[in-house]
Formats: sequence, structure tokens, C-alpha cells
Amino acid sequence: MAGHSKWANIKRQKARVDAKKGKVFTQISREIIVAARNGLPDPDANFQLRSAIVKAKAAGIPNDNIDRAIAKGSGQGSGDGATYESIRYEGYGPGGVAILIEALTDNRNRTAADLRVAFSKNGGNLGETGCVGWMFDRKGVVTLTGEVDEDALLEASMEVGAENYEAIEDDEADEPSTEVFGAFEDLEAMSKGLEAEGFTVAQAEPRWIPSNYLEVTELELAQTTLKLIEVLEDLDDVQSVTANFEFPDDLIEQLDA
Repeated sequence: MAGHSKWANIKRQKARVDAKKGKVFTQISREIIVAARNGLPDPDANFQLRSAIVKAKAAGIPNDNIDRAIAKGSGQGSGDGATYESIRYEGYGPGGVAILIEALTDNRNRTAADLRVAFSKNGGNLGETGCVGWMFDRKGVVTLTGEVDEDALLEASMEVGAENYEAIEDDEADEPSTEVFGAFEDLEAMSKGLEAEGFTVAQAEPRWIPSNYLEVTELELAQTTLKLIEVLEDLDDVQSVTANFEFPDDLIEQLDA
């Protein structure tokens, strides 16, 4: 059952201290607004909303902010009246790296223009819908925190229909964590099932997983690729960025130096 999540590991290995907490708050608040708008404002009856709230609390977003976002999404609160839509963008990074971007935006023309500039200034280009999407599979990912008994997790994973799992290596984390992967359609059942088995679910989210990887071996190309990813992630409308590159260990050491 053990599996691999190379993109997630690369992000952890090169993760910078995110001082832009306001950006994180904005991202998750938009998720809450959209979740509340698309379903009931009750997290017990709305899995998408419940998942967004769990993510918000893990990021340290105050309860008052969460409540305001729920009220805004359900039409009960004040706000700018913006209506966010979820859009997927695709493109190529330096060296032909495939990049998939998910955005929540109230102005798709602005978002597309911002993305096009970010790509062109950092060695890539924004492509047409479908140009790289076929290289990614949408999966459901449940993140567990705390020590886990692998035999118990294996049994529970099979019970809830999970496909594989992976222990996350992060020396700076307060406690160990494990990611459980399965079909996107099974995300809610996986989350509820693992929680019912006594595991601590820290997050349940859809995620795009590359089906193939492009190895980047040149330092300059790796630096340019990471710069593009950083610029894309910093755009206000961008929720997530996924790419199919991987670095050999010796290159990661050079980047860390």
C-alpha cells in the first residue's frame, strides 16, 4: 500500500517560511465562502465546508474570520458581493515541466492575464486547457497526524477503499504525519472512515497527482522552475500549483546550500 508523492516531498524539501499569512487566510477564506455557497452552511452536513474549516483552523485562522466567511458564502453576511468560480489553468515551465493551477476568481480575465505574465517572465508559457491535464490524476488525500500503527492503518485503508499511503518526512514538524491517497470520489468516505477508526484527520482535500515525472538535473533550471512556482503561488487568485518535476538528491543538496 505504501506510495510516493514526489511533488509534495519536493515542496517540503524546498518549503520556505511562509511569512505571507494573509495570503493563506485569503485562500482558505475563499474556499469556505465557495463551500458555504455551494451547499448548506452547516459543516456537519457539508463535507466540503467541514474540510475547509479544518484547514482554516490548522492555519490558525480565528473563529470569527471563519464564521464571517461562512456567513458571506451563505448570503447572510456583508461583503463585496464577489462571486468566485473555480477555474483550472495549465501550462509549461522551464524545460517542459507540466504545471497545473487551480484558482478561485471573481474575474477570469484578470487571473488569466496575471498567469500569462508570470509564466512569460519566468521561462514558461500558459497553455490551452487540456495541454498538460492528461498528465495528472485527481485524487482524494487525507492527512493524518500523530504516530500511527502501520498494520492498523493498512487494514483501515483497505476498509475505506484507499489506494496507498505515505509517511511524511519533515524534521521540522511538531509531530509525524501520514497521507492516505484514494479516488477523489471516495474522499469523504475515506476521511470519515479513518476518523471512525481512531485516526486523527488533520485535513482532507482533493489533489492533482502527476502520473509521470520530469527529472530536472541542472541547477539553473531547477532554480528557475522553483522561482516560477513561487511567483504563481503568490498570485492572489491562485489556490494551488502542482507540477511534475523531480530533483535528484544531489541537486536538492545544492539548492539547500
